[in-house]
Order: sequence, then structure tokens, then C-alpha cells
Amino acid sequence: MSDHADRSIHQRFSTRWGLLFSVLGVAVGTGNIWRFPRIAAQNGGEHGAGAFLVSWVLFLFLWSIPLIVAEYAIGRRSRRGPVEALAAIGGRNLTWTGGFVAFVSAAITFYYAVVVGWCLYYLSQMVTAPLPLSTEAAFSTWNRFQASAWPSFFHALALVLCAFAIWKGIRSIERLNRWMIPTLLAIVLISLVRALTLPGSWAGVAYLFTPDWEQLLQPRIWLEALTQNAWDTGAGWGLFLTYAAYMQRQQPIVRNALLTGIGNNLVSLLAALIVFGTVFSVLQTEMSLSRQETLEVLRSSGPASTGLTLIWMPQLFARMSLGTPLSILFFLGLTLAGFSSLMAMLELQARVLVDAGLARSRAVLLVAVVSYLLGIPSALSLSFFANQDFVWGVALMISGALVAFAVTRYGCERLRGEELTADSGDLSPGRWWDASMRYVVPVGASVLLLWWLSLSATVYAPDEWYNPLLPYSVMTCLVQWGAVLTVLWLLNRRLPRGATHETNPRH
Repeated sequence: MSDHADRSIHQRFSTRWGLLFSVLGVAVGTGNIWRFPRIAAQNGGEHGAGAFLVSWVLFLFLWSIPLIVAEYAIGRRSRRGPVEALAAIGGRNLTWTGGFVAFVSAAITFYYAVVVGWCLYYLSQMVTAPLPLSTEAAFSTWNRFQASAWPSFFHALALVLCAFAIWKGIRSIERLNRWMIPTLLAIVLISLVRALTLPGSWAGVAYLFTPDWEQLLQPRIWLEALTQNAWDTGAGWGLFLTYAAYMQRQQPIVRNALLTGIGNNLVSLLAALIVFGTVFSVLQTEMSLSRQETLEVLRSSGPASTGLTLIWMPQLFARMSLGTPLSILFFLGLTLAGFSSLMAMLELQARVLVDAGLARSRAVLLVAVVSYLLGIPSALSLSFFANQDFVWGVALMISGALVAFAVTRYGCERLRGEELTADSGDLSPGRWWDASMRYVVPVGASVLLLWWLSLSATVYAPDEWYNPLLPYSVMTCLVQWGAVLTVLWLLNRRLPRGATHETNPRH
């Protein structure tokens, strides 16, 4: 394909706000709204979850923001997707690393589209059906849904809508995110105001921010905080790298990375305030449950981690005034968050194929079809869904380490001098960024990986950790990662080699 065969690869974000809304769409996903409150509750102490918040914020600056800075720098410099971009700075013999980063994101896309389909279904339920008043009714709704053909239908609908959204390239993505992200933020703020005006809601707020300082002596708190921050922000996925390929040269990298990371964590905190305030108000004040019983509701995940979002939140809305419109707003916000992230995942895969020489329309169509076909097992089986979420969620640690390795291979000081300090209007990351790339990210990824695998061997599947057919075994991770890495290693010299070179990628 010639340089001008596909004009979408030469597109740029028209304004800095367009870029910021789009990258916030990458960072802010369903993990902010349903996962973060549950993880904060699970890691709370007797008096509160404040210690977890301290470690979580610390890792924002030690792990997530440095990786986001690296992705911005690599993407803007190379004007390529992750396969070509990491090969450009790490060397052709490391093309496989970009292939692995891209594959991990694609593997997550297959089942993440299923989750977005769930959000679409529950949004339709909030509009058309009465809210459930009991746990039995809520589980009945979920079980009927899973036993039907609806998961596959809404999975397909989510992919069709997202493929249509990215069809014409970054300009259409920018236009959609310009209204989706402000709408999502408005929904979060409206829900926050309502949650904090419920009787007894401030008990939940107090619990969220009260620290048990002795918890900071427990390694688990730090590991959970790093895991949540890595999944929360999307750092190391290659998604920011992909959007940065369309970034205007004069836009500041470090300032944008700070706004992206801090904005993402702020949305997570607001979501936690909404959930903690609502749950404490309804369960403690109206249903007279004890604090321990209330925390158990927050901590329990249910099938495929759906408990708090899909089982309990509709019941909570049913017990408050204006519950129906608020439930519609809540699930609309959840759906928009899922869509904005899914769009970025599909764009990453499409960009890899465009870099390989495929026309954009064919690339988007192929990505959507393959994502649907390979997502069907997750739509039909919660066990398969849970396995893929476990295997490729943990693999994100490897992806982050590979991005840091490529930067180190190129030279931290060299990349910093060429991309991060050349703009006088930007902030200088200093040597702390070099240290993060060389030491913090690789060491953090190694510790996390060993911890997750030890958990699967001692907690999730202690008697059959060697069985690759079990959802949470050590061997299921090693077999799937090993198969992908082996194929990529063997095909390293045949992976994309810059079929769409621009005349001057520095602009």
C-alpha cells in the first residue's frame, strides 16, 4: 500500500482537548466503576480503606504515569502501532515484543466486548423492566440472560457499534469521545451528588478514606494497589501508544500523561464514593445490616465479578427515590466507559494491520469479525471468560515490562532528550522517569507475576496447578503465554516491517 493509499494513517487529533478526551476514554473503563470500589473494599482494614488508597496513589506516579509517558513518546516518535513502534526503538530482533503487547490487548478485546454487551443489556433492562427488589430476583435476571442467546447478540452489537465508530479513523474517534467522555463525567457527578445526599452515606465515605496504617506493612496491600493501578489506567497495554501515533508534534507529552493518569484515578475515586455511599446508606440505614455485612456485599464479586455492578446496584437503586432514572444514568455511564475503551482496543488492532499494508476498511472489518468469533466462547461460558480474564489480565504485567525494556534498550536518556525535554512548554520528567523504566516497572512486573502465579498454585488451584484446563492454574497461563510467545518468536522476521512509512514521521 502506498503512503497515500489510506489517508487515515496521516490524520492527527485536531486539538489537545480532543486528544485528552480520547485518552481518558482509554483509561476510564468498566474497571474504574465496578472493579475499583470492590478492590478497595477487599483491601480495607477494620477502620477503613485509606491505607490502600495511599499505596494506590503512590503507584500511579511510580508505575502508571511513567509507562503512559513512555507510550506517548514511542507512539508520537514512530507514528506506528505497537508492533512497528517497539521494533523501531528496540531493534528488529525485538519485533516480537510489540507483537506480544498487541496480542495481549487483542485477547482482552475478545472478552471485554462481551462485558460491554452485558452493560448494553442491563442498560436496556433499566429502561424497560422494573428494578429487582431482592437478591433472588437479581440473580434470576442474570441467570436468564446467561442461559439465552442474548449474550452473543449484545456481544456482536457492541463490536458492530465500535467498528462503525472507528471506521474513518482518529477523526471519528475524536468526535465521539468529545461528547461521550463529558457525558460520562456528568453522569458520574450527578450520581455522586445523589449518593452523598442519601441518609447514612457519609459513613461509607468515612470508611473509604480512614487509614489503618499498620496495613502498609502487609505486602498484599502494595501488590493489590499496583495491580489495580496497572489495570485501572491501561498503562502498558499499547493503547496510549496507538493514540499517540495521531498526536500533534507540539502537544506536550508529560503534561498530557499527568492529566491522563490523575484524571483516571479521580474517576475511580468518584465511582468509589458513589458505590460506598450508596451501599452504606441502603444496607446500614435502611436494611439495618452491620458494617461487616455491608462490607461483605462490597467485597463479594458473584459470577464473573458481576456481583456488585449487576446483582446489587439495581437492588440498591430500587430502594431509593428517583432510583429508576438514576439506574439508567449509572448503566449508561458504565456502557459509555466500556465503549470508549473498546474503541481504543479495536483501533490498536486495526492500526497493526494497516501498518502491515492492509486497507483500513478491510482492517477494521477483519478485526471486528475475528473479535466476535474469538469472543463467542467467553459469551457462552463464564468459566472460559474467567480463564481469559485471568490469563491475559496477568499478562498485562509482562506487556508493561516489555515496553520498559524497549525504552531501556533504546536508551532512557536518549528518548527523554529527543521526545520529553525538546518541548520548552512541557514539564521535564527528570531522572525519576529513567529509574522507573530501568528498575521500578521491571521489578514490579516480576514481583507481581510471581505473586499471581503463586496465588494460583496455593489458593486458586492448589491441587491441580499443573492442569492447563483449569481456569486459574499456573499451567493455563504458562501454556497460553508460551504458545503465543513461541509463534511470535518464530515469526519475528516476518512481522510487519513498516509498510506505511510516512515521509517525515517526526511531524
